[in-house]
Amino acid sequence: MTIVPPAPGEPRRPFGPLDSGDAWVVSPTGERYWGRFGAAGLLAYDPDRGVLLQHRVAWSHHGGTWALPGGAKHADESAREGAIREAQEEAGVPDGAVRARFESVMELGIWSYTTVVADVVVPFEPVISDPESLALEWVPVDEVDARPLHPGFASAWPELRALLTVRPVVVVDAANVVGSVPDGWWKDRAGATARLRDRLDVWAQRGVEASRVALDSTRWHPRVVLVTEGAARDVADPEDRDDVACAVEIVRAPAAGDDSIVAVVAEHVAAGDRVFAVTSDRGLTERIEALPGDGDPAEVRPVRWLLDQLDQVPVAESSVPTAGN
Repeated sequence: MTIVPPAPGEPRRPFGPLDSGDAWVVSPTGERYWGRFGAAGLLAYDPDRGVLLQHRVAWSHHGGTWALPGGAKHADESAREGAIREAQEEAGVPDGAVRARFESVMELGIWSYTTVVADVVVPFEPVISDPESLALEWVPVDEVDARPLHPGFASAWPELRALLTVRPVVVVDAANVVGSVPDGWWKDRAGATARLRDRLDVWAQRGVEASRVALDSTRWHPRVVLVTEGAARDVADPEDRDDVACAVEIVRAPAAGDDSIVAVVAEHVAAGDRVFAVTSDRGLTERIEALPGDGDPAEVRPVRWLLDQLDQVPVAESSVPTAGN
């Protein structure tokens, strides 16, 4: 593998300074791939308008084709962060307008490209904000194949399109999760629930390995519904994090928390979502497993399944202790 800086007029930023990842990676057989640390692109999906595509300028790699806003990742940047940053730079995607749902990785050993599929939560109009685009358009899903697509995007599109209908939702029994960790939660139930809320947001933003939820692709960013009750009912709603919408929704149970959890699970199952309910309560588990429905039934995961993953969220990101501390 050889690292080669871009020539004048090549991507990225032909008229300005280079970023840390701006270089060609050249394989031993001569193939060139853009991005010293790999690359990432954003597939923004709006069910009413389709997907956001970029018509690439002639001097770019495979110029003249249609593809996703994207480019080289920076050093120490996640694929989600890189894809959203590139989409902001190239298409003017506003802060908090999209929420990542899953990632699909093309891994070549010496280089990788990650497609980050994100749902539009605040509708926006794209803006050509750098010299890499001839046009930016919302293209209906059924019409994407009619465009002359970038070869890499063309090969990935059938699988990406099939996964656009898969929406994982994790419904969390807040009282059961908080009560499973002997960290003094009984002194401040609302505070303990707020810390759980913040950790869940970081966890969902970082993504869950597909093997943990038995789904295709490589990493998923589930929507999290946190059901609170009693003294924790009035915990504040989460705030959006910088460039992305918060991944956690709070549902406040008016009475028994179990009844609200069952209702939330039933609602999402009926909507066709892939639902994972987190609780170790046996009675609640039986009620969830007995729910009728024509689609995939909800899967119940024990509290430890979630805590084992939350324990891997760095304290610096969540600003709260890990479980068991």
